[in-house]
Amino acid sequence: MKTRKISRRSMIAATSAGVVGSFLNFSFMPFEITGRTQVKKLAITGGPKVHPGSWPGWPVWDQSAEPGLIEMFRSGRWWRGSGEHVEEFEREYARLMGAKACVATASGTTALQTSLAVLGVDAGDEVLVSPYTFIATYNAILSHKALPVFVDSDPETFLIDPGKISERVTDRTVAIVPVHIYGLPVDMDGVNNAAGKHSLKVIEDACQAWLAEYKGKRVGSLGDLGCFSFQNSKHLASGEGGAILGNDEELVDRCHAYHNCGRPFGRMKPVEGNQYNGMNYRMQQSQALILLSQMKRIEKDNDVRLGNALYLDSRLKEIPGIVPYRLASGATRAVYHMYPFRYIKEEFNDLPKEKFLRALNAEGIPAGSGYGRQNHDGLMEEAFSSRGFRRLFPESRIKQWHEQNILPGNDKLSEQAVTIYQSVLLGSRADMDDIANAVRKVYENRDSLV
Repeated sequence: MKTRKISRRSMIAATSAGVVGSFLNFSFMPFEITGRTQVKKLAITGGPKVHPGSWPGWPVWDQSAEPGLIEMFRSGRWWRGSGEHVEEFEREYARLMGAKACVATASGTTALQTSLAVLGVDAGDEVLVSPYTFIATYNAILSHKALPVFVDSDPETFLIDPGKISERVTDRTVAIVPVHIYGLPVDMDGVNNAAGKHSLKVIEDACQAWLAEYKGKRVGSLGDLGCFSFQNSKHLASGEGGAILGNDEELVDRCHAYHNCGRPFGRMKPVEGNQYNGMNYRMQQSQALILLSQMKRIEKDNDVRLGNALYLDSRLKEIPGIVPYRLASGATRAVYHMYPFRYIKEEFNDLPKEKFLRALNAEGIPAGSGYGRQNHDGLMEEAFSSRGFRRLFPESRIKQWHEQNILPGNDKLSEQAVTIYQSVLLGSRADMDDIANAVRKVYENRDSLV
């Protein structure tokens, strides 16, 4: 049997998702799987790691952006009101995403808050939303003193189940926020059809879905408004930052006004004083310059992620108990802020997911558990017990909310989900083999962990 040598890589920062191995050269005999024979001892019990090397770090700095940043800092044009770079980014990002207009914001959260405000979400309203998401999605709804109403997830797609939207609509429902979580496109025809039936506004939470496509169109341009994040971990990163996309330019003008202290913009009627409501959610010039630089690499990086993700799909689906995500109906391209799959513990002799993850991490594979049952987050109870919510929602409605907050699809997904961080997918094909081989190794040695 031939040995395979893992070459030394330059020492780089660990990904935020997990484990980094040794940076030394390491040779080992690749293991072969024959039935259920244990052919290599697990690293967690003292055996050799499948992947002893490092993984690509993130974010990656482009030194060619430095002269422009230095010039901007020296000029004193640091905020969008006295500079040109934020406007340039807005034009370029709208072009990249295939939308008519863009407003750059301070974060993905402020993009959501702005969109909700401009589309009329107000105190006492209800907004339908996916429960499998980062807390910022429903936090933005709570900030408007509106009630997040969770629609169950489809565990196979990791996404909102459009078939379950209508059953959650009440006379207070005004909008729906589908979440393209992990860069997996939602079935937007299903969402938009349900929204049209009930006269709901649609705000796409595309904060993890830069360049993801649904029926050949890039997400974020398929509802009334689409929101993005450029936080440090994202494919398009500037530390913090966000954006709103839209094809109704009058609506985007109102977003611009709202995010800039209510100052009228574009087609809005000029007024004296402060007639329009708004907040200061502006992007800084430095963020825009970083993003313009990072945009040069995002399409190539996404191509690499896609190729490696599809290869992982083909390898992992061959392992009992490992079920890669399924693209939703109409989705034509995912972009993988996380690479997700489901772990079916029954196929691993009921090995708890936490033990599976520890064993996988010990093999040098940075895997995590994904989002939890956030529809049971304490944040919701805090909101319900607040003075404002008690005034806005009768006790009978909150009781009904709790009774309906039974989401078996999301519970199953939260129990089974395993994720691998996006920069891992920028590795080599051999790295992807290491991931699949490590999962296979844990499967073959599952009896030793139970």
